[in-house]
Amino acid sequence: MISMPKRMTGLLSGSGLLAATLLTIGGSGAAVATAANVAPMPMAQLLSNHAFLTPPTTADCEAQLGLACYAPFQFQKAYNLGPLYKKGFAGKGETIVIVDSYGFQGIGQELQAFDHAFNLPAPPHFVILQPEGPIPPFNPTKRPAMVGWAQETSLDVEYAHAIAPDANILLVETPVAETIGVTGFPEIVAAENYVIDHHLGTVITQSFAAPEQTFPNADSLRDLRSAYKNAAAHGVTVLAASGDQGPSGPKTLTSQGFAATYFLRRVAEWPSDDPLVTGVGGLQLFLNANGAKTQPDAVWNDTALFGSPAASGGGTSSIFARPWYQNGVASTVGSARGFPDIAMSAAVNGAALVYLNANAAQGTAGFYLIGGTSEASPEFSGIIAIADQMAGHGLGLINPALYAMEAAGAPGIVDVTAGNNTVTFPQAGATHTVHGFAAVDGYDLASGVGSVNAALFVPELVAAVH
Repeated sequence: MISMPKRMTGLLSGSGLLAATLLTIGGSGAAVATAANVAPMPMAQLLSNHAFLTPPTTADCEAQLGLACYAPFQFQKAYNLGPLYKKGFAGKGETIVIVDSYGFQGIGQELQAFDHAFNLPAPPHFVILQPEGPIPPFNPTKRPAMVGWAQETSLDVEYAHAIAPDANILLVETPVAETIGVTGFPEIVAAENYVIDHHLGTVITQSFAAPEQTFPNADSLRDLRSAYKNAAAHGVTVLAASGDQGPSGPKTLTSQGFAATYFLRRVAEWPSDDPLVTGVGGLQLFLNANGAKTQPDAVWNDTALFGSPAASGGGTSSIFARPWYQNGVASTVGSARGFPDIAMSAAVNGAALVYLNANAAQGTAGFYLIGGTSEASPEFSGIIAIADQMAGHGLGLINPALYAMEAAGAPGIVDVTAGNNTVTFPQAGATHTVHGFAAVDGYDLASGVGSVNAALFVPELVAAVH
């Protein structure tokens, strides 16, 4: 059973919603979230106080919270992974690399509980690596950011594994928390270079981001790109969540590391807008109990639920020029790099069920509702691991193939034409709107090229890369 939800942590363009309260209005059962404070990284949006001790059904979540929730088998159905699994394509022989500041010491036990609950096999190999030095002991009092990163790690590991259950998982933990601007990124870059130099995996997923405008200058950001150049040269695909504050992002932080103010104009999120990275945006899926779609996907936007920015990140870079592979969508992106490139599930109303132990939850161990584009990126990493298995090697930078597939009308790309990522929120005694982008036919700056029908998308991608 579950009591009143207590906290949501979110991946809002490099930040997270924290200490939100879910209220029931007028006996109608409608769920309304009011957010206090927004944490910097990571980017998982958690909704709950006491856990479901066993996985709830979608109907359970809708009845008790007024929100939909989905299990791994529903996402597998929604992305049409079944035909690939039947042919033996579930990521066997591939390694998904997940990068998180701090990570979480309890993730092994959490993954076992998650797999048991959803009848998933354990990954063939699950390894934790700390190439930049040991992680400080888990201590929420001394290092409160560790709680958010623990929840992020739980989401990343469980849902990369849920999509590619036969793939190996390599969790790479770094000892300095990433926030906004440069902080934490040097350790992440060094750790990723270590993974690439030692050929430890073929796809890297990153559920963190920071607005370009929070870096001291463009060169300070460009100086952090060595891992992406290294990955592109060695056939490694790098993914990044596009952010959770729509076209806005955190401008300043409090001394506790919470977002004090948001940008009141469009900003871009790095690394998801890097030309050498595949930016993964967020969608709201509408699924029945079996995972079949009851209506088409829409751009994720839960801003009304949270009362503060909570929507798929997307827009154009202020630093990177339009890469050649986006020439075909120049009418949309202009002269700048546009992001995201593709999109997967991220909605809180349509959340992923994630198992958290008592430390990660800071409460009862059990199943919690989590969303954010930090769900979308690890899910897509599972798709890429399966494609790597089919190809027999890492695919490297997939963006040129994605845009060629979109231009050719590849059936494996599912166009998203509903929703937008505009956000309206209070700040400094006034209500502000940062206008984002609407989903339209073809490529757009809210959902990229769209989502995937994996059974078709994976072989199409392999063929397009070759």
